[in-house]
Amino acid sequence: MQEELYFLEEQGVDSLLIEKAEDFRREYSVSEEVKNRVAKPPIPFYGKEILEMSMAALLQGSNLLLSGAKATGKNILAENLAWIFGRPSYNISFNVNTDSSSLIGTDTFKDNEVQLRKGSVYRCAEEGGFGIFDEINMAKNDAASVLHATLDHRRMIDVPGYDRIDLHPAARFIGTMNYGYAGTKELNEALVSRFLVIDMPALTEVNLHRIIRHDYPKIKDDALQAFGGLFLDLQVKAQNSEISTKAMDLRGLLSALGAVQIGLKPWQAVQMGITNKAFDIFEREIIADMVMTRIPEDWTKEQVF
Repeated sequence: MQEELYFLEEQGVDSLLIEKAEDFRREYSVSEEVKNRVAKPPIPFYGKEILEMSMAALLQGSNLLLSGAKATGKNILAENLAWIFGRPSYNISFNVNTDSSSLIGTDTFKDNEVQLRKGSVYRCAEEGGFGIFDEINMAKNDAASVLHATLDHRRMIDVPGYDRIDLHPAARFIGTMNYGYAGTKELNEALVSRFLVIDMPALTEVNLHRIIRHDYPKIKDDALQAFGGLFLDLQVKAQNSEISTKAMDLRGLLSALGAVQIGLKPWQAVQMGITNKAFDIFEREIIADMVMTRIPEDWTKEQVF
């Protein structure tokens, strides 16, 4: 087994799926020009069933849509899938300014002639890359029309004024979407039908501890329980609509631990990474009370590492 796939075996992922992923990597090589885009994710994705479902979907040629609440690991999973299959990845973040030219490309003047400056979707199609459509439910109609053509079973893109692009057989597209963010909208039925959909489950205690230990292997058990417990408390409160999801920030928690490792007091670090993410004064007070039950003010770096 290739070294980069060991984390799949450690989680008990089906051996046949791992074998087929290795076959995929051998069958589709990556050109030297884009090898720098085959990037190892900063952290492995933990979740056996989700990994098996997503690998099976991509192996049989489907595109994947990852939906779910904040901090469920959608982007980490997408990055891990590109790494598992050994493909160059392109992140496309949708916003109000993302249009068809952003995705396919736009005319530019080069070497005394008009040429197409290729967009991320065009390059994915040519190179057999994995395109990650971040916040796909923010796509404008103009951009959505490109997605309809790209994700269709015919696997081709017709660029007006240029040749038709046939998608490389290794090319796949992974969409991610959060519920209820400002600017989001319902995906129409035609677009959803072009994906297999996975509803990402909330982070479990076991997987949360794995993530924290991956970044901070020297963290003490009591501190692991305290910081992990704080995040899980916030997750429950957010699920019950007692607080918003602003403070339920896994990146913020990991960054706070990084600040503690540098020497900052844990309580101060958590203020920056978690508490101050809530700008409503009443919500911030609720979160501060939750922090105090888990992270004593007199804790120092030595209590954590």
